[in-house]
Amino acid sequence: MPDLPRPPLAPARPVTLRHAGDERVDPWFWLRERDNPEVLDYLRAENAYTNAALAHLETTRQRLYEEIVARVRETDASAPVRRGAYEYFVRTIEGQQYDVHCRRPAGTEGLPDPDAAPGTAAGETVVLDENALAAGHDYFAVGDLELDRDQRIAAFTVDTSGGERYELRFRALDGGTDPADVVPDLYYGVAWANDGRTVFFTRPDEAMRPWQVWRHRLGTDADRDELLYQEDDDRFFVSVARARTGRVIAITSASKVTTEVRLIDADAPDAPPRLVEPRVHGHEYHVEPHDGPSGTRNLFVLTNADGAENFALMVTPLDAPSREHWVTVLPHRADVRLDDVDAFTSHAVVSERAEGLERLRVLELDASGGVDRDHVVATDEEVGSTWMGGNPEYDTTIVRFGYTSLVTPPSSFDYDVPARTSTLVKQQPVAGYEPARYATERLWATAPDGTRVPVSIVYRRDLRRAEGNPLLLYGYGAYEASIDPTFSSARVNLLDRGVVYAIAHVRGGGELGRAWYEHGKLLDKPNTFTDFIAAAEYLVAEGWTTPERLAARGGSAGGLLMGAVTNLRPDLFRAVIAEVPFVDVLTTILDETLPLTVTEWEEWGDPVHDPELYRLMKSYSPYDNVEAKRYPALFVSSGLNDPRVQYWEPAKWVAKLRATKTDDNLVVLKMELEAGHSGPSGRYDAWRDEALVQAFVLDQLGVAV
Repeated sequence: MPDLPRPPLAPARPVTLRHAGDERVDPWFWLRERDNPEVLDYLRAENAYTNAALAHLETTRQRLYEEIVARVRETDASAPVRRGAYEYFVRTIEGQQYDVHCRRPAGTEGLPDPDAAPGTAAGETVVLDENALAAGHDYFAVGDLELDRDQRIAAFTVDTSGGERYELRFRALDGGTDPADVVPDLYYGVAWANDGRTVFFTRPDEAMRPWQVWRHRLGTDADRDELLYQEDDDRFFVSVARARTGRVIAITSASKVTTEVRLIDADAPDAPPRLVEPRVHGHEYHVEPHDGPSGTRNLFVLTNADGAENFALMVTPLDAPSREHWVTVLPHRADVRLDDVDAFTSHAVVSERAEGLERLRVLELDASGGVDRDHVVATDEEVGSTWMGGNPEYDTTIVRFGYTSLVTPPSSFDYDVPARTSTLVKQQPVAGYEPARYATERLWATAPDGTRVPVSIVYRRDLRRAEGNPLLLYGYGAYEASIDPTFSSARVNLLDRGVVYAIAHVRGGGELGRAWYEHGKLLDKPNTFTDFIAAAEYLVAEGWTTPERLAARGGSAGGLLMGAVTNLRPDLFRAVIAEVPFVDVLTTILDETLPLTVTEWEEWGDPVHDPELYRLMKSYSPYDNVEAKRYPALFVSSGLNDPRVQYWEPAKWVAKLRATKTDDNLVVLKMELEAGHSGPSGRYDAWRDEALVQAFVLDQLGVAV
């Protein structure tokens, strides 16, 4: 590595933080002063240092970027999804950052010509061109895109800062003039009533908690919008969605452990919402309306009531939705987690998870909506990921689902329910990729408490395990989110150079059911960290890699994981990539004024009122536990406009590492000054960022490019 300039050193200005008799000194608390010009100057200095420190990798980065782009069909079209008289699909165009949403008449033969310009094929029209809307913006994202019942008008939301506060706009799809309505300050979630002019949406509070549902009438000023529902409990988020039947709109108020649902008749948008089941702490439920062929109107209810830890599926009449009327459809099973249910006229599809893997169970319904029989949709590979695709059509016997694995590119299938046959509609094209060159396995590590931890792994078939390969280990472990074994065309860059890629499915995620999640949160949170360390130790012990050739990667809550394991076992990793890392855990969770803090107490614990949780959180918070010792090389990224993990957390962490650690291993901070939690919004910009991370990994692990 060439000689480097000295890294920026943020001056220490100690602030004493006190809570319940305990004192902590934070020398870099001042970095949270967003409006302080000195803070922005420091972040710019960090970016300048990162550019200088990684300048020797620019040729490598460019080569990796070009390889990513070369594998992608830059000009392409997705598999169309039918909704009534139309089929909807997305085009991407070489050189353009964003999607172009299109439609054509239903029943048009064949897939869309991937090389055709948007709107030029017979019958094809452009619904929304994100590239045109993004012009002049450094950041651009569409949050929601929803069509009215008659598919004449599209309601869509845009964010031009990365702060996730959206603006609602409208687009005429019948050749008319676009409605001039503009509604500011939305969160995710938009739903149309059936009158073609009433739109429901959610709005966040100052802490970025979606807490209100509003009603907008097309053609009226936004200041005349009506507040329909307000959630005053700071633990709860509100969402709104239109059911596939088209006859019901659901308002869901949910904390991390409790749910309450209200329903609106889509034909009567002025009617007050009707409660399904009052909230009871610890009771979670999700509803899916079903209109049967005989005219019955029911609700499917996914619920954890009565000890159904992994959830059970119930059914109840729509006009009698409360719990006393619920009848069991699928009982609770200790070894199968029910994640979701999608209802259609003659069948329903349950998304479930068994042995750590996703699968789809089809329920064939009788005329009254009861289950006649059920079966699991079969897939070819032992280790993969299956999910429901876009299925806006209600009265159909064809179900679109997606499938991928660590070696199989994302694929869209149409499943014929009566025939029980799957037809491949389209597989993501990956130029030059030969799946037979790679192998994937499911391994099992053993945690310190004896728990078996699944590890998904992919590698080039010609590698010899005993040689101690370079290996990149990924982890997350929070919010019951499962990190499933999915394909990445960008990852082929690493695989082709002999890097093994693995995912540690640690506790705190949802891979092995609700208990897997429960044993990785609150007072059991340290299991997440020791599971990851156990996975890394197993891969070393089994000869897959060595500590000198092992890198770790995680983002957001997975960034907390990276910070914790780096403090616990810095000797186990050569390099760590921590993206938008949640590393100043205790200070953030103590501060009720910060976005999302109170809602997070049911995930991480409430250190404000619980001394035991305070002590535990203090013991693992990465920022609080930086010590004078050797650390791995670190690549840290963040976004100035991130509402989820505030920019100052990684900035403070890097400053403390630089001032405290005893080694000269590289630590860089890449701060996006015009983006938020997800990084740059354009696909080419995202690929360039990924190429930089890959160049860093290859350089640190000593892999020739």
